[in-house]
Formats: sequence, C-alpha cells, structure tokens
Amino acid sequence: MIKYVIRRLIQAIPTFLGITVLSYMIMWAAPGDPVSLMTFDPTIKQEARERLADQLGVNDPLPVQYLRWLIGDEWKVIDENGDGIPDERPTDGLTRVRYGILRGDFGDSFYLRQDALQLIIQRIPATLELSVTALIVSLTIGLPLGILAAVWRGGWFDQFTRIGAVVGNAVPGFWMGIILILIFGATLGILPMGDRGCPTRGDCTPLYMRLDHLILPTIVLALGGIAGYSRYMRASMLEQINSDYIRTARAKGLPDRLVWFKHGAKNALIPIATFLGPTLTGLIGGAVITETIFSWPGMGRLLVSALTRRDYPIVMAGVVVGSILTILGYIISDLLYAIVDPRIRF
Repeated sequence: MIKYVIRRLIQAIPTFLGITVLSYMIMWAAPGDPVSLMTFDPTIKQEARERLADQLGVNDPLPVQYLRWLIGDEWKVIDENGDGIPDERPTDGLTRVRYGILRGDFGDSFYLRQDALQLIIQRIPATLELSVTALIVSLTIGLPLGILAAVWRGGWFDQFTRIGAVVGNAVPGFWMGIILILIFGATLGILPMGDRGCPTRGDCTPLYMRLDHLILPTIVLALGGIAGYSRYMRASMLEQINSDYIRTARAKGLPDRLVWFKHGAKNALIPIATFLGPTLTGLIGGAVITETIFSWPGMGRLLVSALTRRDYPIVMAGVVVGSILTILGYIISDLLYAIVDPRIRF
C-alpha cells in the first residue's frame, strides 16, 4: 500500500505542473492588470506606473513570469535610503533570490503586503471547518435517504427524494444563501446573518459554542451533496438489492434493517468511494460563494477578493493548494476502495 501511494504521488507531479501552466495562462489572459487597479488615481505619473510594473514583474513575457513564479530567480537590489531595507528594483548592488514556489515562497500579496501562502494557510482552518461539517451532514442525510429510496423504489418516498434531489441540484447556492439570511437572520432574527463567530482570526471559541453561525452556511453548502449522494446511493443500492446474497440473507430470516443497512449498504458504498475523496476539494471550491455570502473568513472569500484585484500571488497560491488537495483527494478515494472492499487490496 505504501509503495502504491508513493507511486501515485510521483505520477501526480506532471499533473500538478500541467495545472500550474494552465492556471497561470488563464490568469495572465484575464482582462485588466494589478498595476491599473493599484494606480487608479489619474494624477499618478506614467513613470511611477512603469516602475511599479517592473517591481511586480508583470511587464515580462508570460514564460518568464511563469518560470520566475515556479523556480524563482536572482536579481540585484540596493539600499538607496540607507534604512537597511533593500529597494525592490533590479539595479546594481546586493543579490537575492526572488520568490519561487519550488523554493517554498509564493511571493507577497500585491495589496496586503504579506506572504501569500501564509494568508492562505491562515484561512484554511475556517474553510475546512465549514467544508468538513457540510460533508458530514451530506453523508449523514444523503446516504440513508438513498438506501430507503432504493428499498421503497417507486413509492411516494422515492418520488419525494427524486424531486428533492432535482431541486437541490438546481437551486443556486447564492440564491439559497440570500433567502436563508432574509428569513432566519433579517426577519426572524434567530440565526446570525454571517461571520464565523470568532473575536479574532486566531482566537476562536470552541465549535459547539458557535454552532449558530455554522447552521446557515452548512445548509447551503450541504444541499447539493445531499441531493447527489442520495441519487448515487439509490442507484448503487438497486444493484445490490437484486443480488443473490441479499436474497439469501432475507431467506434466512434476517431482519430487513440488518439486510439493507449492513449487508447491502456496505457493498453499495464501493462506487460511492469514488466521490468521497474529491468531494472535500469540491466543497472547498463551492465554499467560495458560500463564504462570500455569509462573510465567512475562509480561503474562498480571500480568493474572491484577490481575483477582483488581480492579486496574482494569492490567486496562484490558492490554485496550488487546491490542486494539491484535489490530487490527494483522488489518492484517498483509491485507499477508500481498499478499506471498503478487501478484495481490492490483492
């Protein structure tokens, strides 16, 4: 198993590099540039704009920018002010290494003037808190609904879950979030309309003390998961119901609850394992909208603000983190196969 994981990680390296190339090209091709947004004041001289563009490195050709972002480069700077801080311009003087992600440095945010990777890492706990909670809710509700819909196929419960799955997949998350805020926050006033419930980003009370802040965003983020898992589980369970071992178990007089939820559900989970690994990454991607609506201080909200301001270091740091999570998610799916079905281990 360890050799398999190592082999998959090695095979993931070209995939990761391909993702970085495509992401950087798309980001570079997007309209607008950070210099125009940062120097919106018409009184700023063109020389200052050009100097800022040189400092940010956005005037270089795309291949040069990508290689600098990937592996870094060496450039020369001097301390003209004598304050001990080298000036951010390539001139004669001291030599230092500019950022490169393979060196572990994603560069500084153009606007926040902080390390881009650290800004992402600071917000990952909030995003994982929301995403993992939504995943647990999706599995806890979606899987039993799918099992019961398969057992009672063609009945009113099956029709109800089918309609609910269509509605859950069709309703936009941003619309559902706004409606929930208007009903439970603005009108009834029984739930917070946003925020994580932490005084500061690094000082949060235990989760059970601020569950009220988690209810509405979790509902919005888990709605699609409940709809999807219930349909997947129903289809997988229907195949198991007609199997010989199910008929044998019922012929032996085992209770239906034991037959459906222990014997049948265990084998029906094998196809579901395909989706469990990448699902967490998908939830993190879906949290971009949810976090923005509910002012949740997570990675998604940070990426939205970075995209609107063309803050390339933060955007690309988020892409890299998301790519790594996606690759690890598919590896986790393969490992879940071996856990659910012992035959796969051989």
